[in-house]
Amino acid sequence: MLQIVDSYQQKHSLFHAMNRFIGAVNNMDQTVLVPSLLRDVPWEGEARRPGAQRDMHGYYALLKSIRNDIEWGVLQGDERKKATSAEPEGDGDEDLEQLFRYHLRGLHAVLGKLTGKANVLTNRYKEEIGFASWGH
Repeated sequence: MLQIVDSYQQKHSLFHAMNRFIGAVNNMDQTVLVPSLLRDVPWEGEARRPGAQRDMHGYYALLKSIRNDIEWGVLQGDERKKATSAEPEGDGDEDLEQLFRYHLRGLHAVLGKLTGKANVLTNRYKEEIGFASWGH
């Protein structure tokens, strides 16, 4: 019975959130055949916000970059040594556990929002090119 996974717990795992995000970005990437069509198309709500800097193409590039960082890692070679040496020393195991849980919750929330953005971008692209009737 150990192999039975509680679907509720799995749904809220970081691994599941990362897989949903990667799946949404892969779907977006497969759907968006001409990324340049996203240039100068404002993100919903961004056009009304003063100082909005990203159009849909900017979000497209951002989402793909984050997916690549998750899949392939961010730091390579000498950069990893510099980052490791710059990390503060932990005061105790309890602090490390609290810090881990804090960042885990934050990462889960950010991945959820990014997954939503990838899905919105995919659907908006379909609307822009006239294929709003495609299946989700």
